[in-house]
Amino acid sequence: MFRRIHQSLLFLVLLSAGGGGVFLYREHNSTEHKLQEKLEAANLRTEELKQVVTHLENKRRVADVMVTEQNQSAGIFRTTLLFVEYARDGITQLNAGKYFTIEGKRAHIDAMVIKFDGKFVESNDPLRGHSLALFTRLYGENQDPAHAFPIDEPEHIPAIYQGTHTVVEPFERDLWKNFWKLADDPEYRNSMGVRIAQGEGVWRDFDKGWIYRLTLQSNGGLDIAPERIKGILQEALDAGRRAGGAGSSSTTSPTRP
Repeated sequence: MFRRIHQSLLFLVLLSAGGGGVFLYREHNSTEHKLQEKLEAANLRTEELKQVVTHLENKRRVADVMVTEQNQSAGIFRTTLLFVEYARDGITQLNAGKYFTIEGKRAHIDAMVIKFDGKFVESNDPLRGHSLALFTRLYGENQDPAHAFPIDEPEHIPAIYQGTHTVVEPFERDLWKNFWKLADDPEYRNSMGVRIAQGEGVWRDFDKGWIYRLTLQSNGGLDIAPERIKGILQEALDAGRRAGGAGSSSTTSPTRP
């Protein structure tokens, strides 16, 4: 009898232990599954943050400046610059470019720049995910800024945002039409999701043999950096100059005061 009781107790102990083992096994699997889900979520968030950082650091080419000619005449050194703007993709050239001739080799390039609130930039919003720029004027160091050469027309959609396949949103038209209201009115600026609207300028010396690339940061302003021109492109520039810059606009320096 005692033997049967002992066997029964042993069976109950084993059964209890087995049940506990199953419980612990299930609990272990559940915990492991939760940890795996948290790890996957953390990895996904890390990738999202990487994409945000990449977008914030992204730069879009908006224009190139190249020297087509430099010479000295009657004691005055002159530089002719070819200014080319690009569409939103940073690749499509909008036109044959504009030529500007300045005295000296140092030129200033001014623009109106709109920078959007960070949340729109981070999410790569289709309308407010990247800063906008409208180039207004170019002038040489020996030139009165009041007599600078105009580039894009203020208060209008700049050429860089137009094209046969580009739909210019009413939102963007309002931005350029009311640029100075954006700059001066905090409430209006916030209602449009704009962080800041201001004039910006870059300037430097320009020499033959280089492309000076103007880029616009997603969440910032204008940058300019030189890149060495490859031989075949320089030959094309020289050929274009000899042909008289057909298809482009040509501008010469005003008389110095």
